[in-house]
Amino acid sequence: MALWGNTDLVYSDGTVSVNLETATVDGVVGATTFTSAVSEGDVITVGTGATYGYAVVIGVTSTTLSIASTEGFVSGLTTVPSGTSYLVSQEPIYVVRGDSHYVAPEAKSDYFSGVFGVDEIEVSVASTTAYAVTHGGWVGVTTYVDMHGELRVKSETFVASGILTTSDAGDDAIFPDA
Repeated sequence: MALWGNTDLVYSDGTVSVNLETATVDGVVGATTFTSAVSEGDVITVGTGATYGYAVVIGVTSTTLSIASTEGFVSGLTTVPSGTSYLVSQEPIYVVRGDSHYVAPEAKSDYFSGVFGVDEIEVSVASTTAYAVTHGGWVGVTTYVDMHGELRVKSETFVASGILTTSDAGDDAIFPDA
């Protein structure tokens, strides 16, 4: 298994429920089939903006994923309700737990954090926006509204990668392609 892949959106069809006691993710019956797209080592992000958490996939069947650990989920949860949105990516496994030093202590509201595959075209397009990044690759982005009501955006390149460069990636939801 590689430390990282080259796709920030492998799969997100349908919805899921998660049983954190059994460390399994179940696709909603009839809508979510994982075997053709998801692989061991991929990362699943559960909830919009990871509201429930992250995990590394260690097993795949037609409608169920086994996850390595529940440590990346919100503390105290035992289940995530059916019908929850998700996405599967090939982001670097070592950023799944997050970096507490990366979270701004002054963040008061509207907090979001995620890791995205950003190619050279997207770096150029984002350069004139609040989401400007300095390098393509796997980039961690945290946004928040500070105590003065100002939007703040922090970014950090985790993996400066040539894999995500020279062609426009059609799988990016946060960084626009044009």
